[in-house]
Amino acid sequence: MRYCASPWSFTRRAAREVPVGDPSRGGVVIGGTHPVVKQSMLTCDTMDTAACVQQTLELVAVGCQIVRITAPTVKDAANLEHIVRELRSRGCRVPIVADIHFKPEAAMEAVKWVEKVRVNPGNYADKKKFAVIEYTDADYAAELERIEQAFTPLVLEAKRLGRALRIGTNHGSLSDRIMNRYGDTPLGMVESALEFARICRRHDFHHFVFSMKSSNPKVMIECYRLLAARLEQEGADWNYPLHLGVTEAGEGEDGRIKSAIGIGSLLCDGLGDTIRVSLTEDSPREIAVCNDLLAQIPALSTAGAGVAMPAASELPYDPFHYARRETGEADLGDVKAGGEQTVRVVVPQSVFDQVAPRISPKADVKPEGIYEDLNVLELDPALPIALEQIPCDTQLVTVADGVSLPPLRAFRLLALQLERLGRRNPILLKDCLAIPAPPLTPEVALLRAAATLGALLADGIGDAILVRGEPGAGQSLRLAFNILQAAGCRSFKTDYVACPSCGRTLFNLQTVTARIKARTDHLKGVKIAIMGCIVNGPGEMADADFGYVGGAPNKINLYVGRKPVKFNIPEDEAVDRLVDLIREHGKWVEPEPEAAPNPGA
Repeated sequence: MRYCASPWSFTRRAAREVPVGDPSRGGVVIGGTHPVVKQSMLTCDTMDTAACVQQTLELVAVGCQIVRITAPTVKDAANLEHIVRELRSRGCRVPIVADIHFKPEAAMEAVKWVEKVRVNPGNYADKKKFAVIEYTDADYAAELERIEQAFTPLVLEAKRLGRALRIGTNHGSLSDRIMNRYGDTPLGMVESALEFARICRRHDFHHFVFSMKSSNPKVMIECYRLLAARLEQEGADWNYPLHLGVTEAGEGEDGRIKSAIGIGSLLCDGLGDTIRVSLTEDSPREIAVCNDLLAQIPALSTAGAGVAMPAASELPYDPFHYARRETGEADLGDVKAGGEQTVRVVVPQSVFDQVAPRISPKADVKPEGIYEDLNVLELDPALPIALEQIPCDTQLVTVADGVSLPPLRAFRLLALQLERLGRRNPILLKDCLAIPAPPLTPEVALLRAAATLGALLADGIGDAILVRGEPGAGQSLRLAFNILQAAGCRSFKTDYVACPSCGRTLFNLQTVTARIKARTDHLKGVKIAIMGCIVNGPGEMADADFGYVGGAPNKINLYVGRKPVKFNIPEDEAVDRLVDLIREHGKWVEPEPEAAPNPGA
């Protein structure tokens, strides 16, 4: 199967055009040759018309092209009429999307008023109880018939009114039926979406887009690749647009890194027609990140002229199943890289000189190698590499500076050439092959490094990383470690999965996230999910150790993994009870006394 035109040179996937609203009157077109569309979501109560209008206007003012609003009940869906009417009376023509979970009747109301409706196949017609059921083929066919009966009315109404749909699967909310047959897998997500797409096609309805979201960038990348490959297999007219996003990415630097890894990797390979960066912050900040990320893609993905590239089918990695490339171990001095070792962090001498005096002996964030001191073989993968150039499988190799390829293409090509030679050398990844001049801003340096290094790490390529695009010494060291954590390559601090908030949220996510972090951010290797409601909560917490989930207004449910263990805790007690739960399960350690600042913290 092929997931993109070529992993070696940028060619945008040819997607059919899906209009959202009337393009001549403020609507947009997703797909075709149109620019990637930026979108975001409101965080206020859908019944608060004034707040919804104000937040929408604020998003439009910073360049948001599609605005999504949750519609958890028929009553909320009906109020979309008033929100849209007020926006249009103010001259705002931005397309509005209704976000639907659990309630087909809410979708049928919402489609009357908005330009697009998002449905989640995992909960549109199914109830999720984490039940284990053996389905015969006849049972499964009967379930599909039931789903078709539930979904067809919306398809027909969307077709009649000229609306668009998004078939949006989430890693955290696959139905029990899909889970029992396919497991909690990318294949399950793709099959769930295709079931709904086939219903659309049986009614000759084609104004829909797909999304495959996960809070884990590696899983998200695999899902979209598999979907793109499956759509190509289905036929040329299955070229529906793709909506990209890493759900529950969190806030601050971590949220931006996760989003850049997932969204940036796919954009560099030509996938993606509309994007949403999900941050636990005020929504307008998401659009700024969208703008910055989209602006980097040409430089990160376009190969240099005159470089011969391999066939699209020749890959040094399996794009649909993550596996770290097998290598020998190279000596970095005090530690080794490659083999079964964790991915290491290397810094230039200039960075080491600045940060070393301020690093405590117990620090988790510290340089593990100095680039200038390493025995590293620099190669130009744009030229043929001969076996005699590489002494053994324990020789650390990297791409030489100045190669006329973006790092993503260069390191993939290096890995391929090594594979052709039968070599298993560990690879040192670089975020750039020349020091940027003038220096990059911190925002751009973060996105470039995360998109490049994260994409390669998701391919299974890389045994050590070197960040040079960020000019700040301490910040570049911290960025390297944060990229490794976001890519799932190592854990040096508490990991948080936090949703971006919407009208369903039952508490102030930004305030609560800050409160939980203040109590728990010293818990190295512990993963905590902070979810505003139950839509994706239990499922997205599948690989989290603990979960803090809104169960009702001012009431919190606490989870261990995906299992709820404490219910209806008053919000003002919930953080303390979460700490107690972590302590009960042997994951709690007392924070150490304040020490001198760590430049990588």
